[in-house]
Amino acid sequence: MSAVYTKKVEVRWSDLDPNFHLRHSVYYDWGAYVRMSFMTENGITPSLLQQYQIGPILFREECVFKREISFNDQVELTLHICKSTRDMSRWTMKHEIWKNKDTLSAILHIDGAWLDTHKRKLAVPPDSFREIFDSIPKSDDFVWIENK
Repeated sequence: MSAVYTKKVEVRWSDLDPNFHLRHSVYYDWGAYVRMSFMTENGITPSLLQQYQIGPILFREECVFKREISFNDQVELTLHICKSTRDMSRWTMKHEIWKNKDTLSAILHIDGAWLDTHKRKLAVPPDSFREIFDSIPKSDDFVWIENK
């Protein structure tokens, strides 16, 4: 696997369900947070998305839950790109959610693309966005896919 992008997140009391472990929807929220953090840290800011009238959208989001996460756990998420068209217009990403540095608690897969927010149609991102997306660490099984 290439370089790793990780982000620590905090388990808040409001993130817990009645069984005192992490609510299922929090995993998805954390994934979105990590993806947006990567983009923002690399120059794709919300204001730039508005300027270009483009934004990322999801077609599929799936989480495999492996171990429960509780209030006092230390949690870290990774970000990898698993598949992409060469123009970075369509992609699949993966997050691994680790607790206490050594326990894989969940794996989140997403399929996404770029949306022209003015035309409300799928779009190819600007060259600068493609370069940033190409810098996302690639998974061991990364593949380039053909545009459809």
